[in-house]
Amino acid sequence: MSGSLGHRCRLFGPPRRSTRGVTAHDLRVTGTIPSALDGRYLRNGPNPFTPPDPSAYYWFLGDGMVHGIRLRDGKAEWYRNRWVRSTAISEALGETPVPGRRNAGMEAVNTNVIGLAGRTFAIVEAGANPVELTDELDSIRFSDFDGTLPNGFTAHPTRHPGTGRLHAANYCWTRPNLIEYVTVGPDGRVERAIDIEVPGNPMVHDCSITEHHFVLYDLPVTFDVDALMAGATFPYAWNDTYGARVGVMPLDGAADEVRWFEVEPCYVFHPLNAYEDGTEVVLDVVRHPKMFDRNRLGPDEGASTLWQWRLDTATGTTTERQLDDRAVEFPRVDERMVGRRHRGRPGRRRRLRTGPHHRRGGVRSACRRFARGRRLVSHPRPRRGDRSQRAVHPGRTGPRRRAGRHGAPAGTRTRRLPRQLDPQHLRAVTKAGDLSDLEHLEDLVAIVVDDLHRDLAGARNREGS
Repeated sequence: MSGSLGHRCRLFGPPRRSTRGVTAHDLRVTGTIPSALDGRYLRNGPNPFTPPDPSAYYWFLGDGMVHGIRLRDGKAEWYRNRWVRSTAISEALGETPVPGRRNAGMEAVNTNVIGLAGRTFAIVEAGANPVELTDELDSIRFSDFDGTLPNGFTAHPTRHPGTGRLHAANYCWTRPNLIEYVTVGPDGRVERAIDIEVPGNPMVHDCSITEHHFVLYDLPVTFDVDALMAGATFPYAWNDTYGARVGVMPLDGAADEVRWFEVEPCYVFHPLNAYEDGTEVVLDVVRHPKMFDRNRLGPDEGASTLWQWRLDTATGTTTERQLDDRAVEFPRVDERMVGRRHRGRPGRRRRLRTGPHHRRGGVRSACRRFARGRRLVSHPRPRRGDRSQRAVHPGRTGPRRRAGRHGAPAGTRTRRLPRQLDPQHLRAVTKAGDLSDLEHLEDLVAIVVDDLHRDLAGARNREGS
């Protein structure tokens, strides 16, 4: 899609400071927008109203700006961007500041935007109140959810797909040693809020739910008073002495029902999903090795990668394993599968399925890991003249013909199977009576079936051409 915005802005880019925002109607569309798409596509992010000093700018702290595109009847009706009105922005634009409580004096609401009870809210973590927006993205008020929100809110509430309720882990520097567990009903009002005691003042960016559990992350990025006194604009930093743990409690449980599971020190901004597997609570998370240690201006402490933590509620133990070694962030799962076992779970499928044929329950991720974290490899077509890639075709006694690996015909896409999925290995362990690796037979069948589908599709394409 491309919009006829001319030189005024890039689509979803920052406007010029002198404007109150950009509005464009009847956007030019390249391709086709499905007529069933009826709604707004919105995003929120930091966008400093006043140009900052790059050497000191912490890039989570810019003024909030919400961008949106309205889609209806196969058309892109409008594009808008609007600053979320803090008092400073309102006064700079000659406007009356919007009403509402500013919890802890925080006004940069710049991280997320959600729909709740037919209304739209810009939200941020660390104690600020949400800002309610009109359908056209103008700020209405700082909201306390009709008087029911006792403190601030979070950047990432998690919606239960069955009940529609939001579950949130809130924190604020003015309330040390506490994480607040808040549930908000589909009517947009807080149903309950309980305080969970923790040993410090941690930064809690997100939370997770399963069908029966709430999960909170108590990790070693904590409020740093010395940094605040030294003038830091974002006084949270890595704390080597704090430790790292994950709390599990029943949905709507009491504070004394939290069970804590220790993990290796790290930081998690965004979990992918969580689900229950027998007595285990399984968490797929994007794990940063450290955060705000050497660099206090933004995430820059090594690659973030996909990990799985299994918290056994029967034994109290934790199992951790890395699922992929490629850097990744902002993972998403189909929101109908939040809190439920998602398809493509690593170690049980050959890949996390993506694309239009695997939308239902599919994980939107480029990760391809399976069988205890080993990689699925597609070997390229052998290069001409490479004698190491030559073999006699099975059943033939004539001249050698060029072939792919494992004796496959030239050009065949073959896969190097891990030991657990190798057919000869499976036959061997079956004869020996060792059934420990037969749980991977499902993966082998999935690979064979997938290859058959691909070959059939290729045959149809050749017939059609």
